[in-house]
Amino acid sequence: MNNPTHLRRIRWIVRLTLVLGVAASIAANVLHARDNLISQTIAAWPPLALLLTVELISRVPVHHRGLAGARVCAAAVIAAIAAWVSYWHMAGVTARYGESPASAQLMPISVDGLIVVASISLVELAGRIRALDTAAASMPPAGPAHATPSPTAAPLLGPAGAEDTAAAAPAKKARRARTATPARKANPTSKTTTTSKTPPARKTAAPATADTQPANAVTADTAQTQPDTEKTLTAATSR
Repeated sequence: MNNPTHLRRIRWIVRLTLVLGVAASIAANVLHARDNLISQTIAAWPPLALLLTVELISRVPVHHRGLAGARVCAAAVIAAIAAWVSYWHMAGVTARYGESPASAQLMPISVDGLIVVASISLVELAGRIRALDTAAASMPPAGPAHATPSPTAAPLLGPAGAEDTAAAAPAKKARRARTATPARKANPTSKTTTTSKTPPARKTAAPATADTQPANAVTADTAQTQPDTEKTLTAATSR
């Protein structure tokens, strides 16, 4: 039960219950008193004093523990006096109006018990509501919520808005081009990556295979017979 509004509604119900019990006690005291205003006022005072005491305790907070204990003790004394006086007055009234002796002894207990329960409940509810109000006051106030526009929602533009958008489109494109050009120039890694040349691959001699071995042998024989032919030609010309 952390809703102060709900607790306040319950407190009003409890207060009405307490008033009903005190009213029954006052009525019994007045009926049992003598038929004059002074006697009736004296008889009606103890229950009325108890009602006022409970209201003061439930409405006025106390920050000192000693004072809180003193007023609780005073309230207990007032409640005991009101219960004692109201008990015998109500017992006499119920016996006078035809109730049995047992009923006459038990009827005042129901009224006094209702007053005690309602008084304690009223004090507890008042303390709970006070604690919730203090906690709510200590919390920082929440700022106004700013509505964030939806990225998918397209604004509805009239003819004037459409013309403004069409006129602003070239300016936006030029602005994007100006912002994109320095970014390309400032990137040194792009040139190095694009202009870097890969080293030439080394040519490796292919191993001789079975097909190339006869050709190599013929070439070697031709190289050996060339000097002999030259010598023969030289001898023939000299003769």
